[in-house]
Amino acid sequence: MSISNSQSNSSVQNPELNEQTIKIKAASKGNGLTSMVVGIIALLIGFSLLGVIPQQFILIAIGCIAIGIIAVVIGFFKIKEPEHSLVINPNGIQYHHRNGQWFIPWDNIQRIDCPRVTKGLSQVDLQMVGIRIKSYPDFLSVISQRLMTNTLMEQRPLLMQNMDDSCQTGQCPSNDLIEEAKYKLADGQILTGVKGMFANRMHKLRDRLGYDVYINEAELDRSANDFVILLRNCHADVSQRAD
Repeated sequence: MSISNSQSNSSVQNPELNEQTIKIKAASKGNGLTSMVVGIIALLIGFSLLGVIPQQFILIAIGCIAIGIIAVVIGFFKIKEPEHSLVINPNGIQYHHRNGQWFIPWDNIQRIDCPRVTKGLSQVDLQMVGIRIKSYPDFLSVISQRLMTNTLMEQRPLLMQNMDDSCQTGQCPSNDLIEEAKYKLADGQILTGVKGMFANRMHKLRDRLGYDVYINEAELDRSANDFVILLRNCHADVSQRAD
């Protein structure tokens, strides 16, 4: 897969195979250790102030402690995230999350773009990358149950986009938050449990936004639009080699 090094922050080439692996480090992972250190310092200052400052200034110490706790928690979760959120190679795209991972081979990708929503009379790009896949079974067989559960919760804001204007009851948004636990595949197979719920969510978001799998811009090392260009170039390069 011939992709220039300027398109990636971190890449490793194998000259013998003429292949390249592109590793994407999430922008949101940065400064995790710094946040932890700042949080610990704020906690130490806050607890130290509790014993020396007058009662009327006690809120200053409490504020330092609160800031310290928040910074430590943020830093902890940043450090827990995988070193690379995405790995792109000639086989496909692999996504890494603290709750699991998924993999999409290039031949299972139909379309890549930034999802758009209607705002008044105009179309606005969401700050994420959307991937429309060809086969649900192939994708659902390689995604962990923990990641599916986490994604179902994280995608709730997406359900509010491009909703059906014909909803008369006013309960449509709340009903959308709960997915049915059964999904029938094209071959007649019935998916149940979390996998069935996740398949229903993918189908619902495909109807509204046009895509099945979504990657937030915070998990990338560049803008969503630039990442779409990168994936399209990789997809096209792999397709040309296959022809």
